[in-house]
Amino acid sequence: MLYQAYQLQSDLTSPLRLLAQHLGSALLLPGTERTALRQLAAASEVFSRLRLTHSRPAYGITEVLIDGEAVPVTEEVALTLPFGTLLHFAKPRLPGQAALPVVLLAAPLSGHFATLLRETTRTLLQDHDVYITDWHNARDVALHEGAFGLDDYIDYLMRFLRHLGEGSHLVAVCQPCVAALAATALLAEDKDPAQPRSLTLMAGPVDCRVNPTEVNRLAISQPIEWFEKNLISHVPWPHRGFMRRVYPGFVQLSAFISMNPDRHQQSFKNMYQHLVDGEFEQAETLKTFYDEYLAVNDLPAEFYLETVEKVFQTYDLPLGKLTFQGRTVDPAAIRRTALLTIEGERDDICSVGQTVAAQDLCRNVRPYLKNHHVQTGVGHYGVFSGRKWNQQIYPRVRDSIHASQG
Repeated sequence: MLYQAYQLQSDLTSPLRLLAQHLGSALLLPGTERTALRQLAAASEVFSRLRLTHSRPAYGITEVLIDGEAVPVTEEVALTLPFGTLLHFAKPRLPGQAALPVVLLAAPLSGHFATLLRETTRTLLQDHDVYITDWHNARDVALHEGAFGLDDYIDYLMRFLRHLGEGSHLVAVCQPCVAALAATALLAEDKDPAQPRSLTLMAGPVDCRVNPTEVNRLAISQPIEWFEKNLISHVPWPHRGFMRRVYPGFVQLSAFISMNPDRHQQSFKNMYQHLVDGEFEQAETLKTFYDEYLAVNDLPAEFYLETVEKVFQTYDLPLGKLTFQGRTVDPAAIRRTALLTIEGERDDICSVGQTVAAQDLCRNVRPYLKNHHVQTGVGHYGVFSGRKWNQQIYPRVRDSIHASQG
């Protein structure tokens, strides 16, 4: 009944939010005086923003600067599967430019859309040919498409890598690090030409036994049956995925917000004040952030429950118990793929030590193909976005990829 109650509340308040949106847009004009009317308009605008959306925001990457020159970027669908699209950010090759390394960016399936990695993508585009796993909202996937679990995520990564062909590189951010390591191991064991030349794991929960965070403690606070009983819902009518079992994105977002509610409350107060004071540029920055943050993506129930159990509760990968379609995943099968692991010093979601654990699991990768970096002064999101990502972390990612390009 949880999803049904949420849907009813959303339907009932939608007309009021739409009215507030139009009121704010009509009255918040540059150059107008700071009056009670401006305050009403600002309050209406903020109220209209206090809503969740369920469609992927636009990536908005139309060009990228390469050597000071603006190069156009277009989105092209390379492969579409029921639960995800392999999306290509295509750009023309500059005169005299060699073919760029092909990179598959594995995005989290954790309540937000892959656009959360917009800045990561834009930065990678400077020196690479970039594809991304553009995950679909599970509430929009018809029930006849079947289930989608952790095995399916791993399978999608392998299918995407095979589509890209020999010599590509795999970069995983946060949650998919386990699946990316598993996919690479399986391809390596099969001597598949699609095994990536390099694997970059950024702030991912490879071994959650190490330096556990509050997120890790929450995951083991209840048995998996509790998560299934209390957090899984059926998609209500009239969505295309009617009756599909999902972990609703709005539940995950509530958990994120509850970790730091005061910061989000202050952000909306700041948005209101910027609008009242006519500081529209500052207000727009906050609007853009929350348009992304409040766009939620439902997870297939199977994927959510298997991830909680196998990654956060029973630690299947580091204990050598993770299987794919009944087959044991062995990271020691990886020999030729260069490995780079990256962690954030202040990461309170995936703490220092959890990602570098992959280095020990990949014991047959030669030492000169292994690198690890801990970035000082950044939390979880700072690993893949922001100034230190662009200036200090990205150069290491770029160098690792290009060094293994061959």
